[in-house]
Amino acid sequence: MSLTLYPLGDYIQLLQRKNLQLEFSGAPLTREVSLVSCDSRQVVPGTLFICKGAHFKVEFLQSAKEQGAFAYLSEKRYDQVDLPCILVSDVRLAMALLADFYYNHPSAKLGVVGITGTKGKSSTAYYLKYIFDEYLAAKGQPASGVISSIETYDGVEKFESHLTTPEPLDLERHFANGVATGMRYLTMEVSSQALKYDRVKNVEFAAAVFLNIGMDHISPIEHPDFEDYKNAKHRLFVDYQAREMIYNADDDTSEFMRIGFGGHQTSYGIERAADYHGTALAQFRSETALGIDFLCEHGGSSTAVRVLSPGEFSASDALCAIALCGAFGVSPAQAAQTLAHTPVQGRFEVVEGLPGRTFIVDYSHNGLALTSALKTLRAYNPHKLLCVFGSVGGRTQVRRRELAEAAGAFADYSIITSDNPDFEPPEDVIKEIASHMPEGAPYTCIIDRRDAIRAAIGMAEDGDIILFAGKGHEDYQLINGKKLHFVEREIIKEACAEISK
Repeated sequence: MSLTLYPLGDYIQLLQRKNLQLEFSGAPLTREVSLVSCDSRQVVPGTLFICKGAHFKVEFLQSAKEQGAFAYLSEKRYDQVDLPCILVSDVRLAMALLADFYYNHPSAKLGVVGITGTKGKSSTAYYLKYIFDEYLAAKGQPASGVISSIETYDGVEKFESHLTTPEPLDLERHFANGVATGMRYLTMEVSSQALKYDRVKNVEFAAAVFLNIGMDHISPIEHPDFEDYKNAKHRLFVDYQAREMIYNADDDTSEFMRIGFGGHQTSYGIERAADYHGTALAQFRSETALGIDFLCEHGGSSTAVRVLSPGEFSASDALCAIALCGAFGVSPAQAAQTLAHTPVQGRFEVVEGLPGRTFIVDYSHNGLALTSALKTLRAYNPHKLLCVFGSVGGRTQVRRRELAEAAGAFADYSIITSDNPDFEPPEDVIKEIASHMPEGAPYTCIIDRRDAIRAAIGMAEDGDIILFAGKGHEDYQLINGKKLHFVEREIIKEACAEISK
């Protein structure tokens, strides 16, 4: 990636225009900034270093100086380190603005789609990516990018994500990588925290999407109340002024989200009339798979759509992706052709293994999500509905009770096993979950998750649905501080192959 480097004075002027600079002293304004970074391990000579975070230590700044940082930006002065200091009133906002400037405003050169909502962001992002990719491949163009809670892919880097929406310096680097590789579109999940704390400040969105909102992420460390949560999401539509807004007509909060948006608006919905209207929903189930069929009514035409994931919410997410693609010139028929063969990894993902049995891998790792997953699968009238689940170690004791109550209420049989125990003995986690299982609910405990998977597959009978909950897209187990390779779909296929011999 080749970047135009600017002198420090240009960065100072940007901060002054935004009324962020409080005080500056010491560094030559003509010196070029070779890198903007908040990680002392990445510093190179000529770096402008940013001091941020509740756990920031002066040792980080000292290390940055030793590696070649020539000035630092902060909300406070660190007199222990002899470096020129740029004091600002809001370091998070300043970092977002400087990151965008350093990488030469790359989002303007991409078709960036921002998706926000309580549920369905990952599924919608991947439906859209799959559709884009087939559309682009037919034209001989590079695949689209994605930044989600599952994975980040920008044409250069590809890895499992750790944040739903990255911090600004990482985010702008991904945009710049996409531009450098000739990428046309990049779809990203935009969390309420990213909006609240300006991680996406100055991002130029081609389209902004509202899926839904629910009573989630409300806590002392996220949003103090629902109004704060709702207002944070609203910022995507009033602060960024994307060219297109796609919104869910079935969610009453859409009317609030639309206030102040000046671009073109397109609706989608199932329960209510919309520009893209989903009708005639019907479950389908084959020997090993299941999902939902519906008709997409748009512009006087009707397109049959099949989604390889169960439930009305899957139809809604797919319908949103179809509406989004319409804004970029992809027809519903083209989108439907892709959706018919592309499940989302780890989100109600069907793993084909044994005839007559349906194996589902899903990320549902709290009581609400597990209840929803099991109720959705119950609607497919399985002979038996089995659930394999656990809970992470070291925290979430309340979650363990909720998971037990969900499995006990909606599964015919449960296998309680390990998830990511980390430093907590897995048998202790399992014992606590088991203590909350409703009286009379049948279950067994198997500590090793690999053994639990094999046991579930071994007891499955014709017509059964088995839900493997909690791991989803993850390709590891966290045990004693180490990430050990663990891909649930691989283990399921191996176990099925052994049984089939």
